[in-house]
Amino acid sequence: MKTEITELLGIEYPVIQGGMAWVAEYHLAAAVSKAGGFGIIGAASAPPEIVREQIRKVKELTDRPFGVNVMLMNPNAPEVAKVVVEEGVKAVTTGAGNPAAYMKMWKDAGIKVIPVVASVAMARMMERAGADAVVAEGTESGGHIGSSTTMTLVPQVADAVKIPVVAAGGIGDGRGVAAAMMLGAKAVQMGTRFIVAKESIVHENYKERILKAKDIDSEVTGRSTGHPIRVLRNKMTREYLKMEEKGVGLEELELLTLGSLRKAVIDGDVVNGSLMAGQIAGMIHKEQTCKEMIEEIMQEAEELLKG
Repeated sequence: MKTEITELLGIEYPVIQGGMAWVAEYHLAAAVSKAGGFGIIGAASAPPEIVREQIRKVKELTDRPFGVNVMLMNPNAPEVAKVVVEEGVKAVTTGAGNPAAYMKMWKDAGIKVIPVVASVAMARMMERAGADAVVAEGTESGGHIGSSTTMTLVPQVADAVKIPVVAAGGIGDGRGVAAAMMLGAKAVQMGTRFIVAKESIVHENYKERILKAKDIDSEVTGRSTGHPIRVLRNKMTREYLKMEEKGVGLEELELLTLGSLRKAVIDGDVVNGSLMAGQIAGMIHKEQTCKEMIEEIMQEAEELLKG
């Protein structure tokens, strides 16, 4: 399926893997790229040399294009921004801030810049700054979220900008891809579905929670602090929400979640860990390779779009 995004990134399928902290490392990024999608390393708060090492490991596994997600709130962001240039990365996606400070350096190096946005205003700002495309991410997605749904955000962003739009949030099968295309997107970004990929290094306990998730298992913490995060409910989320109800301050709440994502992803602590996952979790019931996943999704999407 050729679209403006497949042409822009030099990929076979209009499927981008989300840059999830701790989850999106070199095994997963390489597997998605090898399968014809666009794999992404999630730099998160990693030191620049770790990001460099991850990039080089992807290159050892595949010669297909891949990218890096740069978290702009990361204190290491300026160094990570330089590393992606030095290592010749094809594209960057960005989150939690405005990438304007690095835009010229990246564009001069031929790097495609695709910021993640949660509003029309941010999409327009990114287009003016020189972005090649934007990811319009709805509130259904896992992790840090905005307030608009994918269904309402994607068409409004597609109408507002001339650059291609990637839809994200609540997409995990061919129906979601077909719907995104009908809304005006030129590709989709998926995160939660890839957490359970066979190549994903995520602990089996975490994968199991996603595979067994029901539609009502999604919870949002942090609304009172202005930093809402979508996760699967567990003991930690129940405690967090109780504390929020009591008006506990951000500092104390942060102590509860300190290192909680690593606990879930690496240690498999599904009781006290942060099980970031989108509302799509209730639709995911099997573990597959990235190749099986992408081919199944794209076949279903193409059949629906032809119909």
